[in-house]
Amino acid sequence: MPSPLSVWNTAPTSAPAQRADRYVPGSAAHPAKMLPQIAAHAIAAYTHPGELVLDPMCGIGTTLVEAIRLGRHALGTEYELRWADLARANVIHTMQTSGRGSGQVACGDARHLTDLIDERHHGKIALVVTSPPYGNSVHGQVRSTRETGERGVVKKDYRYSHDPSNLAHVSTDRLLEAFTEILTQCRRVLRPGGTVVVTTRPWREGGELIDLPSAVLAAGQAAGLTPAERCVALLAGIRDSRLITRPSFFQMKNVRDARRQGIPLAVIQHEDVLVFTRPALTPMRPAGHTQLPSTPRCTTRGTRTPATGKACRSRTCMSEGNRGEH
Repeated sequence: MPSPLSVWNTAPTSAPAQRADRYVPGSAAHPAKMLPQIAAHAIAAYTHPGELVLDPMCGIGTTLVEAIRLGRHALGTEYELRWADLARANVIHTMQTSGRGSGQVACGDARHLTDLIDERHHGKIALVVTSPPYGNSVHGQVRSTRETGERGVVKKDYRYSHDPSNLAHVSTDRLLEAFTEILTQCRRVLRPGGTVVVTTRPWREGGELIDLPSAVLAAGQAAGLTPAERCVALLAGIRDSRLITRPSFFQMKNVRDARRQGIPLAVIQHEDVLVFTRPALTPMRPAGHTQLPSTPRCTTRGTRTPATGKACRSRTCMSEGNRGEH
């Protein structure tokens, strides 16, 4: 395994270049694909060839594709049938072109992961790599006037689905509750000492900062996982010791709109990477004692930006058991 680093150089090339000729047609339509090099780095750092990798919210199967290419075996579950079908197609394509590894995809709700995954894999998974759905500011693609023949810019491929039950459409608190359940299910299928890697980032809604990385950290702890590392995966390239940014059209538009309103928004050029482990041994509890995991909740605080004096709220999410006075 490579030596662990806290900053992952995961964007030496653009996302389309990383996916070129490695994914089946239609894969680009998913609005929030994981950067392939992020999945590949996590797999190379935390597993050995022949081990089993899982993504419980696999989308088009990026984690599975990268695992197979690195000689691992991959399992994925995906709520939306459209993306599950694409993930299967990408798995088959990768197995045929690489001659390595193997992969399977099940369609269903990851909150029932232990039912979706064959029992023979329970307790055998070495690594989980996944990402929860989050803010729509980075999602989607655009078509210009030159492409459509119409004035203005048309946005496309910016929704995970039209199903209101999809976690991409629920409130932050409901998302965190569900994601805690998913991480709990992941812990149950992990081998003792296994690793969970979650990539995420904060976003803003109407000037309010949603600190999703801190919320995910609390969710992992509530699910019985042990925090091990907090890393940064770059979304920008490095050239001559400088970052080469590659923001999407919507990132740039949202930043400009926010700054016109006096909100100090910047283009995010990294993912927060939260690394957890499953404890090798579970401590014994007294007979009759049951401790339920606390659900991460969000608290809102108001601040003012020094430059403009305008009010700006931030919301920090944490589990009830980890709250403190600030």
